[in-house]
Amino acid sequence: MREFKPMNAEFDEYRRDESRSQGEADTISFPTSEDELCAQLRVLTESEPPVPVTVQGARTGLAAGAVPHGGHVLNLSKMNAFLGLRRDEAGVFYLRVQPGVVLSELRRHLHAKTIPTTGWDEASLASLEELYAAPEQFFPTDSTETSACVGGMAACNASGARSYRYGPMRPHVSALRIALADGETLSLRRGEQRAHGRTLVLATEQGRAIRLDLPTYEMPHTKNASGYAVEDDMDALDLFIGSDGTLGVITELELVLMPLPQVVWGVNCFFGDEAAALDFVAAARPRLKEASAFEYFDGEALDILREVHGEGASFASLPAVPAAYGACVFVELECETEGAAMAALCTLGALLREAGAREEDTWVARTDVDRERQRLFRHAVPECVNMRIDRRRRTTPGITKLGSDMSVPDERLHDVMALYRRTIAHAGLESATWGHIGDNHLHVNILPRDEREFALGRELFFGWAREVTAMGGGVSAEHGVGKIKRDFLLAMYGEDHVREMASLKLQLDPAGRLGRGNLFDEAYLDAPDALARGEERA
Repeated sequence: MREFKPMNAEFDEYRRDESRSQGEADTISFPTSEDELCAQLRVLTESEPPVPVTVQGARTGLAAGAVPHGGHVLNLSKMNAFLGLRRDEAGVFYLRVQPGVVLSELRRHLHAKTIPTTGWDEASLASLEELYAAPEQFFPTDSTETSACVGGMAACNASGARSYRYGPMRPHVSALRIALADGETLSLRRGEQRAHGRTLVLATEQGRAIRLDLPTYEMPHTKNASGYAVEDDMDALDLFIGSDGTLGVITELELVLMPLPQVVWGVNCFFGDEAAALDFVAAARPRLKEASAFEYFDGEALDILREVHGEGASFASLPAVPAAYGACVFVELECETEGAAMAALCTLGALLREAGAREEDTWVARTDVDRERQRLFRHAVPECVNMRIDRRRRTTPGITKLGSDMSVPDERLHDVMALYRRTIAHAGLESATWGHIGDNHLHVNILPRDEREFALGRELFFGWAREVTAMGGGVSAEHGVGKIKRDFLLAMYGEDHVREMASLKLQLDPAGRLGRGNLFDEAYLDAPDALARGEERA
């Protein structure tokens, strides 16, 4: 097809994503519609042998899910249209979009009331008038990278800082359109198609019935994006969210909107040491009902900010962090009135005193300007870490930053932090830790100085995967598994359950072409006992 372009130097950037991993492919395409995408999939299916397909959006992922694994790259960044809007009887708005819509653009259009309406029907335009007359609406999934595409966010079940209040992507998607590997399509709406136990039957719009045998493992009761989401009698929609582009290609999403909170304040709370910060979080979660986020920065992360303070234009506005501060917890408060926000702030002050901290050691942001400074503070640490690793890679190209993405139940927060500290110290590695402590989900980042330390860091992560699983946690909380963490998935679920996942994939993608290399090793797709079952013509 003329839409297929050779993967030459012009498209080098599409060989990699934010994980700093790089792959190879033969061709690339940029479909603009579902029909065009499905036609391309049919051509790739009919090729002999069938061509592996890697689905991409903005390539902001950190697990290498969008890094090509040979074959063809299907980049959806040009499928970025806003398709329509509806409002249900309860007054909730639902926005239909293509998967290439970028989160920052979605937010901008909602705030400015400038949603593009090309091709919309009269019912959608009428709902749009109601949307603009109603209190401002927003989409609550708070991916750290606002340049992410919503399709990619669904593919890895993205979350972010506000997942403490709002959860991950999954509950905020009410409908999907899916293109299967052979170009046939599924239309799924929440509540309409459910499994019976661990058996799910789907019907394509072309008239094919597909019987799916769902894996039998139990998901952890924590923030989790580790493999396929399965449970008894599950909603069919949930299977495809978080599937890392391995079961089908998302061609359309319906997103659930919510009224924007009237008052949003941010508070940076500083502590002398980590123990006090952990005690504060444990005490605050049940008592601070207005909190939408708890974010953490350890002493090493604060040291990095101290180093770059005032260096260059990017960090000129960073506030100085006194040397006495050994840990920081950022708390975001969402309230309907300023009076309620002041009451929440008083509760927060009492919690700080109980943890042995002082109210004076806080930065409170009430205005847009102050909140922007806080946003810069929160994003500066990962940016600085990436810069440090990039400098080291110039002399040692075989290393990368190693970042964990694991979560544990509330009662194991102190235990998992002790595990991280003990093992990092024993290995003598440099690290910096930040992330979503409200969900017991921390990004522990190992900063290797050479290939020996890189290997040591990888060994630590494998050990953590086993320990976190034993604590009832998940090896990937929000970034998906992709290619980087597939061995962690094996540690979490075991050999038999990973084979069940591969078997499920082959029931929808018999040649195992979509997302090749994501979630599990290719050997699982080629094993005789992982053959697809139960497919028949309706």
